[in-house]
Amino acid sequence: MSPSRGALVAGAAVTAAAAVTLTVVVWPEDSDHGNQGGAQASSRTSASPSPSRSYPLSTAPETVPAVREHTAARGPGWKPAENSTVVVADGSEELADEAKLLAKELKIRYRGEVAARAGDVELALGAKGAPESYTLKTGGDRVTISGHDQAGVFYGTRTLKQSLNAAGTMPEGMVRDTPDRPQRGLNLDIARKHYSAEWIEERLREMADIKLNQLGLHFSDDQAFRIESESHPEVVSEQHLTKDEVRRIVALAESLHITIVGEIDSPGHLGAVLGAHPDLQLRNTQGVARQGAIDISEPRSAEIVDDLLREYTDLFPGAWFHVGADEYQALTVSNPQASYPQLAAAAREKYGEGATIQDLAEGWLNDRAAVIREAEKTPKAWNDGFFSGGKVTAHKGIEVEYWTGKEIGARPPQEYLAEGRKVINLNDEYLYYVLGQPNEFVYPTGKRIYEQWTPFVLRGTTPVSERYSKQILGGRFAVWGDLPNAQTPQQVADGIRMPLNAVSQKLWDPRKPTLTWAQFQQLADKVDGPN
Repeated sequence: MSPSRGALVAGAAVTAAAAVTLTVVVWPEDSDHGNQGGAQASSRTSASPSPSRSYPLSTAPETVPAVREHTAARGPGWKPAENSTVVVADGSEELADEAKLLAKELKIRYRGEVAARAGDVELALGAKGAPESYTLKTGGDRVTISGHDQAGVFYGTRTLKQSLNAAGTMPEGMVRDTPDRPQRGLNLDIARKHYSAEWIEERLREMADIKLNQLGLHFSDDQAFRIESESHPEVVSEQHLTKDEVRRIVALAESLHITIVGEIDSPGHLGAVLGAHPDLQLRNTQGVARQGAIDISEPRSAEIVDDLLREYTDLFPGAWFHVGADEYQALTVSNPQASYPQLAAAAREKYGEGATIQDLAEGWLNDRAAVIREAEKTPKAWNDGFFSGGKVTAHKGIEVEYWTGKEIGARPPQEYLAEGRKVINLNDEYLYYVLGQPNEFVYPTGKRIYEQWTPFVLRGTTPVSERYSKQILGGRFAVWGDLPNAQTPQQVADGIRMPLNAVSQKLWDPRKPTLTWAQFQQLADKVDGPN
């Protein structure tokens, strides 16, 4: 964010007679403000008119991610008492689920859509602000959390819960908070390593507490196809999630304001599908098969993949679906046209003289993305499936999931941004947790993410220009099962915990953190609460 556009803070005025300090805090118009980020630094050291001078000036609540704005005040703060309850404001009955969850977590009662009393927490809809924003006011022995939408109010309850875990109280004063990036999450490869529904559900709960809102499920690859299918049961691996389990996962995610993004990767990474349909396997002129690659000159290839896409866009009700498009092996040989003449002929037939296999692959991406748009969702695809210089160009409505600069077709991120494309950051330098650490990958500890990475660092370690900020929609931390037995599910859960905390901090708050990594680790342990 631009350092020249800091938050506006008016100066303090001191009156000797009252000996009260007053600072007016102006909420920034955009996310490019300040140079803070730790829980300590996010408090504006300022006093509101004091209900009692016997209390010290409050500090910001201790949370991960840090709150963006805290107006301090003098007072005891709030903690649950014997008669405390959670209520929803008049006209905010949609918040009943959030209120019931909070009441259960705080071990107090939920009283419904009634007036708040002393000692209560009140949840309310209708506040002005950006999506997912909220205001949390503590004073007069009660807490009021209001938000623009249900997600914002929910995030306010996470702030309250974390502050109580960390310090036993919610500090006096007012929090005004909003995320810097709209997409914040985890990407999980369940194709190469099976995870139980219960394991995934536990990750969802952890994600929700740190305000992450997106879980990508890569459930089809060369090794396995991991979700029950009715359209093509023959492709499903023995160890898989049933549709009822997936519906349970989706229902939990929705209650926690997390969107599940399914992914069927094609035209590469289709080994599990091709195991049941070997006649569609891509082969060169010598009859040698290319791993995971489907023959996109065969009409039945598109029919089967589209059947699956339609089936799973119905199973996953969220706003996105991922169509893959990376690492199509036909394009990695020295002379694709000579090695795969059937693909070259299909390209010319569909797109005219001079069209190449690259054009055929780009057209495949566009056709699969069209199926997703028919389901009224936004398609996503990996960045190395977006080519340049051909007759066919990828549709501008496909979100670019930028992960690498190492693959065929992987251009510098600036090129995608200059084309006006929307990009999500999955930089394999920082955000890839690859089981077994093959190909020089190293398990991220979170420290490098926290200290060096920002959403602008899309490739390697060099950030792109901040003028592209509005096109960078967020990021996800990705777990890949290349060597699936290298870690147990519990080891994966333990290994990704701090990296996810770091990603949450950097996607929610654009300011440079003031806590050291060691202090941030200690904070993450505190806000988790007792096991």
